[in-house]
Amino acid sequence: MEKLQKSLKFNLMKFLEIINKKKITLISIFLFLYVAINLFDGERGLISYYEKQKQIESLKLKKSAHIEKLQDVEKKNDLLTVNIDIDYLETLYRKMFTVGKKNEKIYIE
Repeated sequence: MEKLQKSLKFNLMKFLEIINKKKITLISIFLFLYVAINLFDGERGLISYYEKQKQIESLKLKKSAHIEKLQDVEKKNDLLTVNIDIDYLETLYRKMFTVGKKNEKIYIE
């Protein structure tokens, strides 16, 4: 039993000796692994960067769609303000009440 304890103690001492000699190497390995893992993963990592780029592109597309809708609404609003456009009102009436056809020609007497 004593021999086993001495051998374990001897092995432990050798292990500690090796660690003491290779401190700089071990610390540099751990630092390198830490930096590499954080480079690719995490909130500010490379993978997260590409995900955020996709989100930015989708938001830009949504923004352009909303701008087009807003311009369309502004155009319709301009047509219905002070200077009333009778032709536009007629097309609206025809759409809403399904009177006549799209390519139908109207003759006023």
